[in-house]
Amino acid sequence: MFLARVTGSLVATQKVATMTGRKLLLVEPYRVDPKEGDRLVPTGRTFVVVDALGAGVDEMVLVCQGSSARLTPETEKLPIDAVVIGLVDTVDVRGRVLFSARDPV
Repeated sequence: MFLARVTGSLVATQKVATMTGRKLLLVEPYRVDPKEGDRLVPTGRTFVVVDALGAGVDEMVLVCQGSSARLTPETEKLPIDAVVIGLVDTVDVRGRVLFSARDPV
């Protein structure tokens, strides 16, 4: 699993039948700043994920990737590699809040 911010959406009018009606999002993974450990920083990568929860742009989400992405009831028969499995409320590292949905950065 990894933490990511939703940066946009993707529309594909031609796709396999099992993907019809599935919302696709663009997300950018985040990580704890490796130098200071006091903030979340973007990785500079972009992933396409299936949205199983109704996430929106700029929301911080939890993403499951690989074969595990097909283990939710919503995605078990889909040809996918990544899915939003959680909407993040807070990220706390060593007693310090690095992200709060109530006070987004």
